[in-house]
Amino acid sequence: MGIRNGLGRFGARRRLQRTAREVFDWRRLRPGQTEAMQALLQGHDVLVVMPTGSGKSATYQVPAQLLDGPTIVISPLIALQRDQMLSLTERNAGGAVVVNSAQRAGSSEASLEQIRAGKAEYVFLSPEQLAKPDVVDRLAAARPSLIAIDEAHCVSAWGHDFRPDYLGLGRVIERLGHPPVIALTATASPPVREDIVEVLGLRDVRQVIRGFDRPNIALRVRRFAEESTKRRALVADAAGRSGLGLVYVATRRDATAYAKELTEAGLHAEAYHAGMKASERERVHTLFSEDGLDVVVATSAFGMGIDKPNVRYVLHSAPPESPDSYYQEIGRAGRDGEPADAVLYYRSEDLGLRRFFAGGRPDEEMLLRLAVLLHEHGGTVKPHAVRDTLGIGPSKLTSLVNLLQHTKAVEVSGRGDLRYAERGPAPKQAAADAMELDESRRRVDDSRIDMMRGYSETTGCRRRYLLEYFGEPRTTKTCDNCDNCVAGAVDTTRVDGPFPVHSEVVHKSWGPGTVMRAEPDRITVLFEETGYKTLSLDAIKRDSLLILAPESGTEQ
Repeated sequence: MGIRNGLGRFGARRRLQRTAREVFDWRRLRPGQTEAMQALLQGHDVLVVMPTGSGKSATYQVPAQLLDGPTIVISPLIALQRDQMLSLTERNAGGAVVVNSAQRAGSSEASLEQIRAGKAEYVFLSPEQLAKPDVVDRLAAARPSLIAIDEAHCVSAWGHDFRPDYLGLGRVIERLGHPPVIALTATASPPVREDIVEVLGLRDVRQVIRGFDRPNIALRVRRFAEESTKRRALVADAAGRSGLGLVYVATRRDATAYAKELTEAGLHAEAYHAGMKASERERVHTLFSEDGLDVVVATSAFGMGIDKPNVRYVLHSAPPESPDSYYQEIGRAGRDGEPADAVLYYRSEDLGLRRFFAGGRPDEEMLLRLAVLLHEHGGTVKPHAVRDTLGIGPSKLTSLVNLLQHTKAVEVSGRGDLRYAERGPAPKQAAADAMELDESRRRVDDSRIDMMRGYSETTGCRRRYLLEYFGEPRTTKTCDNCDNCVAGAVDTTRVDGPFPVHSEVVHKSWGPGTVMRAEPDRITVLFEETGYKTLSLDAIKRDSLLILAPESGTEQ
């Protein structure tokens, strides 16, 4: 339809509101929704960061009704695909189909045929399906008008749920003609947002960032010297609570052990982790969804796509690897707006385990072998041929190719074929550059673990700490709903130092960065190459370490 060219801003808004009301029975649109919808109708790509339950799916469902051609929705969760398809099927929204690994081949074929024939407005796929050239070709032939990517933080190697299958979506978008793209996530810090835009190849992008604050969730940290003492305290805490809860743990072994101890304490508890059979995970998920449990004890494998309103508490037996992960996980509590608790059980030694998990460097020898193989071949190579020659799996190849793409050494066609770039660096240099890039990412990962330590040990307002990490400064110094604020321990001295929050700065060793947090005696800066660093103002002044960037303002 002629929306992009034929309607002004206010005309488009009226059409969107009328469509939301008539098709979906939504009487009003929430803050941020209209802004994202209008940007799509104007032909922009959009990145939406809004809490779960705030209506992110509406931001593509409504514009899809006003654009000619099908809407492709990419989601990693088969259960969520099914739920959204059924919800749309109940409305007069043009029909919806799914294409995923849970279907028989005939069902997927029928779904693709409905898209080709124009009988379905929405098609839900997992990123794995888009790794199949024939599926992409058939979708391209249907001339899609909109692409929505759910859980978009999975694109980012700096995100908390990184998935290599997402790395190929940028070239898929181009193969599909790059219609307007909307990337959706509930939690993404500034570097993750930048990564999403870059990896997906978003153009003329508009970012809609809304509502990180969840004031109904009380934040608390309990510190311990001994693991055994911490463990007993957590079990006693959960056993004394009413309502549905989640306990997040670092390892599969802990998931099983804590579930056993909580069961012995009188709770109906179940473990959940990626090492369980799919049928077992589905059983636990169903019990949780239908209020058949008191508590789920889980690794980070549990939770993506969950929108359960009545979770009353989230306990962490150890700090996760970043504030990104922590905020995503505690955000599963209190989605009904009622009071909820988030308690972190903390020993400083636990962060060493997170550094161990973040270990694993890429195989430098394999990077070089891949670069040499593609360089010497001199033409296009099918991925399966490369995997067979090198003896590696699809995920490892995707990760290696992604690194070499960033060095401008390797190019990937719309069909996923590989070739060495005509003007790319020599293979040896490409492999060295790729290892340097990976090292830079690791420095950022380490800095995020340090930021998790900062949250755990801060004497300031914990809510303010988290919100400033995500680039959303608070106007007040206290929140009155974290342990430090309730105890009256927060220094409310106004900080009007030389480096205000969000000012751009330049460090003499670490280069450009952005001030994310300011305290009376220190600031935290997000540097492009080294991640988050907390700097003493005395040291900055004494050693002339930092200056405001020439074009940086001074307003908070």
